[in-house]
Amino acid sequence: MSAQYTVMLWGVFVVITTWVVQWFVASLTKASQPGAIPGRIDASLSHDSFVFRAHRTFMNSLENVPAMLGTAFLAVLAGADPFWSGLLVWVFAVARIIHMALYYAIATERNPSPRSYFFMIGMLAQIGLLGVCAAGLV
Repeated sequence: MSAQYTVMLWGVFVVITTWVVQWFVASLTKASQPGAIPGRIDASLSHDSFVFRAHRTFMNSLENVPAMLGTAFLAVLAGADPFWSGLLVWVFAVARIIHMALYYAIATERNPSPRSYFFMIGMLAQIGLLGVCAAGLV
């Protein structure tokens, strides 16, 4: 059965790898700050600080990636359509990478910011995958 989902599973691999990269970048940038305290981020930081943006990028993934991973594995277990499952996981993966790159590159307090559009694309892919899972469960 996993052979049918090879494309989707590579997408999951990319999502997890991106998540680990974000974790590394957030940890390294924060730890390199003078007087850094483990587990705490300076409350005075905002979008003009790369430390803040790296931290928020990782925290945003902590809020989004687990649901996608759970849904992706549910898709496999439910026998959901492999084409749509793979496509939607890859849309999510690419959207998260672009979201990350924009968050790292653009210091803005504006809402919606350019990264917001890719957050929404990822969220729509997640909702779509939930629909594909539901169809697989029927």
